[in-house]
Amino acid sequence: MTNRTGHEVINMERRNALKAGGGLGLLALFGTFGLLKSGLAMAEWNKAAFSSKAMDEAFSAMGATQTEINATAIQLTVPEIAENGAIVPVTVVSTLPNVEQISIFADKNPNVLAASFTFPAGTESMVTTRIKMAQTSNVVVLVKADGKFYRTAKEVKVTAGGCGG
Repeated sequence: MTNRTGHEVINMERRNALKAGGGLGLLALFGTFGLLKSGLAMAEWNKAAFSSKAMDEAFSAMGATQTEINATAIQLTVPEIAENGAIVPVTVVSTLPNVEQISIFADKNPNVLAASFTFPAGTESMVTTRIKMAQTSNVVVLVKADGKFYRTAKEVKVTAGGCGG
């Protein structure tokens, strides 16, 4: 379409229709490849555990009313001293059979549960991540394997906290 001077005029209605169609096409493509979160997947987030202020409250919210201490089957690697509590590296490796979940806690954080990972059957049970720590405290790992809970812990001294209170 051109105006009286011979310049092209952009048809805004056509442009908006093309943008809307392109957006719908992308949504369909993402849905086809499973890149969109379903309501079911979102429901698996354990809000009660992640908002817990105390270890026993978080453990209870995760269904871990009884835990066994097993430092030999759970290898927890954390620094003895963390100069920056905002980025504390944590590595967890478990040799327990049929690991379903690995969760990482910092017992003196405002919210004690820092991270939780779910493992599909047959997956290697190893996690490497970074957590925030407000102050010197124990990093506690809770591993769920074959429906039972196991834990281990190590203290990390924090020189500059990374969490707000």
